[in-house]
Amino acid sequence: MSGNEPGGSPAAEQQVELAISGMTCASCAARIERRLNKLDGVTAAVNYATEKAKVTYPVGLDTAALVDEVVAAGYSATVPRPEPARSERTEQSDEPDPTLPLRQRLLVSAMLSVPVIAMAMAPVLQFDYWQWISLALAGPVIVWGAWPFHRATWSNLKHGAASMDTLISIGTLSAFLWSLYALLWGTAGEPGMTHPFQLTIERSSGAANIYLEVAAGVTTFILAGRYFEARSKRRAGAALRALLELGAKDVAVLRDGHEERVSVDTLVPGDRFVVRPGEKIATDGVVEEGSSAVDASMLTGESVPVEVGPGDEVVGAMVNAGGRLVVRVTRVGSDTQLAQMAKLVEEAQNGKAEVQRLADRVSAVFVPIVITLAMGTLGFWIGAGAPAAAAFTAAVAVLIIACPCALGLATPTALLVGTGRGAQLGILIKGPEVLESTRRVDTIVLDKTGTVTTGQMSLVEVHTADGVDERELLRLAGAVERASEHPIARAVARGATARVGDLPSVDGFANIEGLGVEGVVDGRAVLVGRLALAEQRAQALPEQLAAAKTAAESRGRTAVVVTWADRVRGVLVVSDTVKPTSAEAVRRLRDLGLTPVLLTGDNRCAALAVAREVAIAACDDTVIAEVLPQDKVDVVKRLQSQGKTVAMVGDGVNDAAALAQADLGLAMGTGTDVAIEASDLTLVRGDLMVAVDAIRLSRRTLATIKGNLFWAFAYNVAALPLAAAGLLNPMLAGAAMALSSVFVVTNSLRLRRFRGIAQPSERRIDAQERQSAAEGETVRS
Repeated sequence: MSGNEPGGSPAAEQQVELAISGMTCASCAARIERRLNKLDGVTAAVNYATEKAKVTYPVGLDTAALVDEVVAAGYSATVPRPEPARSERTEQSDEPDPTLPLRQRLLVSAMLSVPVIAMAMAPVLQFDYWQWISLALAGPVIVWGAWPFHRATWSNLKHGAASMDTLISIGTLSAFLWSLYALLWGTAGEPGMTHPFQLTIERSSGAANIYLEVAAGVTTFILAGRYFEARSKRRAGAALRALLELGAKDVAVLRDGHEERVSVDTLVPGDRFVVRPGEKIATDGVVEEGSSAVDASMLTGESVPVEVGPGDEVVGAMVNAGGRLVVRVTRVGSDTQLAQMAKLVEEAQNGKAEVQRLADRVSAVFVPIVITLAMGTLGFWIGAGAPAAAAFTAAVAVLIIACPCALGLATPTALLVGTGRGAQLGILIKGPEVLESTRRVDTIVLDKTGTVTTGQMSLVEVHTADGVDERELLRLAGAVERASEHPIARAVARGATARVGDLPSVDGFANIEGLGVEGVVDGRAVLVGRLALAEQRAQALPEQLAAAKTAAESRGRTAVVVTWADRVRGVLVVSDTVKPTSAEAVRRLRDLGLTPVLLTGDNRCAALAVAREVAIAACDDTVIAEVLPQDKVDVVKRLQSQGKTVAMVGDGVNDAAALAQADLGLAMGTGTDVAIEASDLTLVRGDLMVAVDAIRLSRRTLATIKGNLFWAFAYNVAALPLAAAGLLNPMLAGAAMALSSVFVVTNSLRLRRFRGIAQPSERRIDAQERQSAAEGETVRS
């Protein structure tokens, strides 16, 4: 029994992930998957995009048997080595780009093919013996350039299978071999031979016709598509590498009372290390000494920094925003929360539904039909008493007209134009499989912090006690807070500076652990911090200020109390603010047929306040708050289990696994590299309106690809009966090929006219962005 022991008890199972090589299309992945699943007790899922097979198999079955099964199917498989140490990963990062050989093959083929096509299609260029120059140029393209297709075809034939590679290989080789026949034994090699533009239908022996431009052109176009696909696929594992590189590289360990700088890889549970202000926490642990605010937004999504002290747990990759901490190590290596998140990303990527390329799906039926039709044409004409040369000409014409020249252009040209236009609009599309997801998406999950909101604390409200001037309150409070490194203090200082201008200097500044700060400004002892600090040093909070504080906190905001001269003088409210375009973007996402869901690690009050501001219904199904990174993945999975196709927009490390799990992941380019690498679409600007444009452009590009594929096949199918009847001369075949290719290219170029909603005036916005960037550099300086 598969998966069960006799008697009905479950068999012990284990998992392995195999790295697969040699796949050229999605049908290859399906073939390997079927082969592995035939083994007793084995369940396999092969992902063509990541070139991995996730296999569950019974204990007792050797992984070598799984590898042998993949090899028997005509492909290669290996069991990946364990993740190397950080130093080894750094060395491996210098390895050459594996797409370079394919790019070299493409560039050489393109340079050789251009003159071949030009001479064949322009009679003015057809000088004496031009056909022999074409042969010299086309030969290396058809033999060396198309070698990956020939090799895949031979491997498929040995296993009784066929793919698009089979049609490409047989078509190009047939055209090349017939051209050789016509040049060597026919009349095509005679001096002065030309290919005139005669769009007539007549039977001919074909001995005067060559098809070198068809064979070389098809090879080059298909190589271009394969190169851009390979370049996109290479990024599949980048999210994991980015996650693993996110943590600290070295750490100050306490040994014998002295600090010693060592590599993070050498830490073991029980070690004690020091984290200074501004440093990353090296690994998971417990604070033993000191107190500080740590920025956990990258991991938890919580916009407000978390106060930690002795006994509190901290996680590797958090940033210490305040005082000096001494942390005792509790987890290292693969046990850390960061490593677990990396595992979540990997599992989500490998668990994605396999996306079949449209051309590959059709080729499963189209290729065998064309080959059968070509053989049938040859047999029919020989049986009908036609000359062997004429019969072979008709059979080759069937293969040539069916050879996917326009089909090779259909996806790459639309993808190149669409992605190029997207780049101009600040949208990066990773590959054609992404486009299919945009068509099916019906639910969009929006991360709150950094996506719908700015992700930065800002001063949003100022409440003063009776008789207190607002400018004076901001001037004194801002002066004290400017001396602190706490993110909330920085927000108050920025807000005060923006409203009152230059701030005075502060004397006697001191940080009161866990409560706030104090200092002397213009001879006044000013305290800024929590209510508990004010209650220690001043009278009770006035009624109107208490009401303002309660109202602010009910909306998920943070209230800071300001006192001097033993009296509470005001309350300052800071909050993560909603981006100006978020509400309009949510409305337009609804217009696209998507249901918005707000997802955040922040508290529910803050989430509901943001949901109300951007007009997302405040219910349990559409506002999901206080979730951990692994919970975000579960939310996406739950929506998918309900039959929904889910898009996810996020920007932080905490979103990476959910972005990978979603059917369509959109990452803000202003966020972390991990989120960007785990996503399918990257939005260069941190504007949710660009997400609307991304989905619109992706859908338009997919529609263009489908239109291209339809017409590419339509030309082929319409011409096949003429070819089989022996009525298709070389120039008519070439004209049909050229017309279909021109149509596909022209149709793709229409994408250049796509206009983005978020960029009504791209030139003006570019100037604004450059000005903002310059201002940001000035502030940082």
